[in-house]
Amino acid sequence: MNIFHILKEIEKVDENVFDRLDPRRAVFKHFGGFGKKLVAAAVPLAFGSMLNKAYGQSGTTPSVREVLEFALKLENLEYYFYKRAADTNIFPTPAGKTAFGVIRDHEEDHVNFLRTAITGLGGAAPTSYTDANFDWTADGLLGNNTFTDYPTMLAVAQAFEDTGVRAYKGAAPALISNNDVLQAALQIHSVEARHAAHLRRMRRDMPSGVANLKPWITMKDRGGIPPEFQGIYDGEEAVSQASVTITGTFGGVAIDANAASEAFDEPLTVAQVNAIVAPFLA
Repeated sequence: MNIFHILKEIEKVDENVFDRLDPRRAVFKHFGGFGKKLVAAAVPLAFGSMLNKAYGQSGTTPSVREVLEFALKLENLEYYFYKRAADTNIFPTPAGKTAFGVIRDHEEDHVNFLRTAITGLGGAAPTSYTDANFDWTADGLLGNNTFTDYPTMLAVAQAFEDTGVRAYKGAAPALISNNDVLQAALQIHSVEARHAAHLRRMRRDMPSGVANLKPWITMKDRGGIPPEFQGIYDGEEAVSQASVTITGTFGGVAIDANAASEAFDEPLTVAQVNAIVAPFLA
């Protein structure tokens, strides 16, 4: 069992793994000190303990099925949102309507993949959702503006995509045991990131657009989204990765806190995502 190789593979998926343990140097020092003191059978137990420290909540990690069911709920939320939005006539340009149609189709593909993946695991059928499962007023916060006011509709779209990117990153470690599902989930993560970037450009370029809105998140700035959704962005102000501070001057290039925060998306836990999307669940 090559512990060093496994840790490096995990870091490819979650560069924050060492933050959840000890500083990188300390982790490898601890393992280097095992020597002949541990028999081979004890190494998996020690490694399992490390992963529990890194990812465990009350000593447990969500199962692959639990992660996929959670993702299925989020993807259905997005699919039905874009399905309704793409059918409206409030887009100022044909290009905007086309973009929403493309994103709708991507979300439908994600839903279909997740249902297939869950079915392949055996057991009960995956949960089914309809438009009626979702509250497009966000528990009254948005009133009836979600599909009648273009800026509101774009803001909701950005909120969903920014949440999705962080949610998939947070869920990835629980999928390490299933390479096929992990690979597909990370591909969905990449698609969600591209959606988020495009929607931010649409918000910037719309009539009375959000000035200087970037395709990525800076610190924990909401980009004009109501403060009730600050939870989507809290934690994005991180300026270190894998216990390494990435602000400073490197090779004559200065990296400030804004640039450091823009370089990575931080993961969200299931509890954090549930709190964000709760107003949209009927």
